[in-house]
This record gives sequence, structure tokens and C-alpha cells, in this order.
Amino acid sequence: MQFLKTVFWVALAVALVVFAANNWTPVSIGLWGGLRMDTKLPVLVIGAFLLGFLPLYLIYRTMLWRMRRRIATLEASNRPAPLDANRTGESDRTGEDAPLAPLQPSTPETARPAGPLSETDRTGPSGTDRPSISGTDRTGLGPVASDESDRRANPEANTL
Repeated sequence: MQFLKTVFWVALAVALVVFAANNWTPVSIGLWGGLRMDTKLPVLVIGAFLLGFLPLYLIYRTMLWRMRRRIATLEASNRPAPLDANRTGESDRTGEDAPLAPLQPSTPETARPAGPLSETDRTGPSGTDRPSISGTDRTGLGPVASDESDRRANPEANTL
């Protein structure tokens, strides 16, 4: 690819030199207020090209620079956070993955066994009734029995 770039730029330079050599004639440009400027034709053509090309090229390079910075910022924010020392998966001396640290259970005061709620769980520590969850039993897991026959068939479905 670099070879093709070099060939392109060499061909462009040769074409520019041939154009300048064949058109090296003086031209007179009428400016404002009777002011005239004498210059060679290739200087005028190349100057006009650069006057139109350079501002747009600078705008393009500025936008490219901004987009690259934005992409770098988004990629940096999208990287996963570093893991803690127990979960990095670093290898020990034998070449095997280090075991993951076991999860610690919650304290006995906050741990709750699965199963039906006790009276304290239903009413709270002060003995006052907790507000019910509309449409579900007090655990929030199932629907409230809709009629008396459902309540008799499953007494734990809705205990008030």
C-alpha cells in the first residue's frame, strides 16, 4: 500500500512540473481599485487550488482528531473494571488457575431460611401489621386467594 501511495505522489509531482513548465507565462490579474498583480500562471493556479483545499483539509483533520478522541474515550469507559485479587484468575506456580474465593454467607441476623413466614416475619418486630402488597400474598411471591374455597384449599396462600 505504501508503494501505491508513493507512485501516486510521484505521478502528481511530475504532472505538476510538466504543467508549470508548459505554462510558465506571465499573467496580469486585476484586483480592486485599479490595482494589478503580475504573476506566472502556474503560481496562480496552484495558489488558487491551495486556497480552496487547505481550509477544507484542516476542517477534515480537526474532525478526524475529535472523533478519534471520542472513540478512545468511549472505549476507555467501556473497558471492564479490574477484578479483585481473589477473582483475577492469575495462575499459581503449577500453572493452574487459582481457585476463586468462596462467597461468604450473610450474617445470621440478616439470613432468612426459605419457607413459610413466622408470625414475627408477618407482623414485624414491633408486632404491628405490615401493609399488604396489593394482589399478592405478604411475601410478594404469589397471588392472593380470590375466594373462600381457595383459602380453605391452601391456608398458607393468604394469611392475614
